[in-house]
Order: sequence, then C-alpha cells, then structure tokens
Amino acid sequence: MTLQIFLPFYGDPGLMHTAVRSVLAQDSPDWTLTVVDDRYPHADVRPWVEGLNDPRVRYVLNERNLGVSGNFDRCLRLADGDLVTFLGGDDELLPGYVSTVLRMRAAHPDAALLQPGVEVIDEHGEPALPLADRVKQRLLRPKVPAGGLRELGGEELTASLLAGNWLYFPALAFDRVRAQRHGFREELKTIQDLDLILRLVMEGGTLVICDDVCFRYRRHAASESSWRASSGDRFAEDRRFFAEAAERARELGWDRARRAARRRVTSRLHGATMLPAALRSRDAAAARSLARHVLARPGS
Repeated sequence: MTLQIFLPFYGDPGLMHTAVRSVLAQDSPDWTLTVVDDRYPHADVRPWVEGLNDPRVRYVLNERNLGVSGNFDRCLRLADGDLVTFLGGDDELLPGYVSTVLRMRAAHPDAALLQPGVEVIDEHGEPALPLADRVKQRLLRPKVPAGGLRELGGEELTASLLAGNWLYFPALAFDRVRAQRHGFREELKTIQDLDLILRLVMEGGTLVICDDVCFRYRRHAASESSWRASSGDRFAEDRRFFAEAAERARELGWDRARRAARRRVTSRLHGATMLPAALRSRDAAAARSLARHVLARPGS
C-alpha cells in the first residue's frame, strides 16, 4: 500500500521546502508526494520541486487560483490510491509518519480516518503547547491504550468533535474513496475540514487514533485560520456550520450530538479569548462579531 501525500501550496516557499524534505526523509518508501500550486504570486516553486529528481514527487499548477477549500478539493480529486493526506505547507512529518499510518491502516482497513500522534511547534520550529492545544490534547482527546490503537465512530465521536475539535487535519490520513464521495465545500473557509470529517462519520465511517507522535503541526499567528479568527469572520462561519450539524444530528436521532452542536462550547470559549484583542485594537466590527458568537443563546 502507498500513502498519497498532497501539499496544497500557497505561502512561504522556505517552509514548503522544509515540509517536502520531511517527506523525503521518511523511513518507509511507500509514499508519493504531489505539490499542488494554487498560483502563489510571489515565488516560482516549480524549478525547486522538479529539481529534486525523485519519481515519487510531482508538481501541479492550477489553471487559476482556487482558494483554500478549492485547492484541498483539487488535491482530493487528483488522488487515485487508497489513502490520502493533505500536508500543510508549513507543517512537517517526522520520519515514521508513513510507516505509522500504514500500520494503522493494516490494523483497521475499513476505517475512514487515521489520526496519529502530533507534536505542536511554533513559527521557529520549536515545541510549543499554547492554550488551544493543551485543551485539545489534555482535555478533549480520548485516551488510547498504551502502545495501541483506538477506533471511534457514530454519535460518540460526532458529539466529541462538536464539543471541541481535537483532531489535527493535516496529520489525518483519509480513505480516498469515502472522502471523494463528499469532497470539500468550497464556500467554507476555515471549518471545511471538520465538515468533511463529520460527514464521513455521520454516514458510518470510523476514526482510528494512536499516540505515536510522527507529525509536527505548526501553530503561528500568520495562518489563514488565525487571521480570520482575529477578525471575527471565522465565528460567523462557525455559527452557520454548527446550526447545520445540529440539524443533521437531529435527523439521525443523535440527541447528544445535537446538544453539543447547539452549545458549541469550545468555539464560544475560543471567541472569548479573541475578544480582548479586538477591543484593544478598537476593531468594532470584529468585537461585535465575537461578542455575538460568545453571548448568543445555544442554537442561535
């Protein structure tokens, strides 16, 4: 089995080079890498990628800029293998990522999603664990037997992720056939990953997790999601998404998941942490959006 890794590129070429080198350093040869350039206007990365002269690495240039979700979906549509990962252009694989994911797949061949262990790093590549990640890893993420795997699904997993998304999307490996049935919704800008994940789970797909750390997730304020969160845009999208999720859960008869979607507890808390900065900057529009998100009644 081969893991197909896609790197949807639009950003810092230097960080992209680091991400690509981390793929080349894998202790398993069973991978391919496709860099999908969404027409980043400030650098031509084709010569560097093609200059690697590795038959497992290819470069694709989109005909036009597709945006974040559009480029994710473009990557997904290019895939034709069993498993696919969407590596962030500023993230890094540790050498055992591919071998860990393939081991998880062999143990659970019918799973829709595989989530190995993740180390968070800052913009300088140093280990970091800001508040959001402490909550994810210490409070929200289900426990895994020592040295083992855990499979989750159904309402239990849906309610857990709606209460607080503890997954790291760029580290996930997706069952390609299941994911292609749904695709990424291009109108979603920051929550498109959770949307796809929940659609997979709500149709019966399962998630396998393990604690073997083999992925480095970069957390820095310059990311697209951080910028939109600080402006309040992200939370307007969150409210619409959680309302949709609550309705889908109601249709399935999943009352626990419906309540979690209506309460959106960690999303509200996240908004609350951003509100002081919006007030200090005198950004009235962002402050109003954040306050509405934090103070609105459940389900509104």
